[in-house]
Amino acid sequence: QVQLVESGGGLVQAGGSLRLSCAASGRSISSYVMAWHRQAPGKEREFVAHITRSGATGYGDSVKGRFTISRDNAKNTVYLQMNSLKSEDTAIYYCSQPGVSWGQGTQVTVSS
Repeated sequence: QVQLVESGGGLVQAGGSLRLSCAASGRSISSYVMAWHRQAPGKEREFVAHITRSGATGYGDSVKGRFTISRDNAKNTVYLQMNSLKSEDTAIYYCSQPGVSWGQGTQVTVSS
């Protein structure tokens, strides 16, 4: 069983940047698709980005061109670089190995 722990969230002004990290333990995640989702208060969980084992990426429409997902297999870690943040990006961000495991989430708050 893989355990996922997110970090890097916080409070940032609109237009700013944050980098989230998702550290995996228990086994290697290098061979698996990994993803980020987010959930804002009162809204359903929303897909943000995914990355395949070969490094191919995909993004939700609301974050395309602003967010970048990456992975460091040597560190067993997935990242989400978030630039040009908007107030509507405020949410809890979750890392996952789809269908297998979710992290506990990290809060991102963007002030306007």
